[in-house]
Amino acid sequence: MKNILIVEDSQEIVELIKIYLEQEEYYVFVADDGKKAINIFEQEDIHLIVLDIMLPELNGYEVIKLVRKQSNVPVIILSAKNQDNDKILGLNMGADDYLSKPFNPLELVARINAQIRRFYDLGGSKETQQEEIKIGNLTLDQRECKLYKGKKEIDLTYTEYKILKLFMNEPGRVFTKSQIFELVWEEEYLYTDNTVVVYISKLRDKIEEDSKNPQIIKTVRGLGYRFEK
Repeated sequence: MKNILIVEDSQEIVELIKIYLEQEEYYVFVADDGKKAINIFEQEDIHLIVLDIMLPELNGYEVIKLVRKQSNVPVIILSAKNQDNDKILGLNMGADDYLSKPFNPLELVARINAQIRRFYDLGGSKETQQEEIKIGNLTLDQRECKLYKGKKEIDLTYTEYKILKLFMNEPGRVFTKSQIFELVWEEEYLYTDNTVVVYISKLRDKIEEDSKNPQIIKTVRGLGYRFEK
């Protein structure tokens, strides 16, 4: 049984989500402000967080920042703030997915199931338990879902890890933005969606010596991106 932490100050929304998650046999923890959320996260074995942005005490962005200092557990933002800038900020802070209010609870459950499957089932599958990919000074440990630059571990969200795993398993191949999005998020790519661009920028900040002049993840003009061999 996986433990889901719902961080939401609307009791009505919490009760609605709980009904659907408990039907899926998840155990649900609830926090109605950011400080309580961090306390629960540090004391319990939480497998995924559903997080509102507008919260008392600590807002959702601050919660993500604190969580990411300790863990790459999947985080799904659930918020009435549905502007592109809010979505991009949430993803930049380390969220793995974003769903705007009002929402369909069945869609939320589907997204939770997908994140749980990707992170805990696919990420720890038997076929990847002993595998390491080494390219240059980067080592991707597919068993632990970790990245090392030399001997230093580089903190990644699970979505960042999935993109890097895609690249490092096929270095030299050009991936279009739509291919990256559909392979990593398993959803249809929308032309106006900047999610892939945001994540590529974040990865470059973490692995490139000079993110403004990338030598590892190259842009192939008019096509997409390529991880250099």
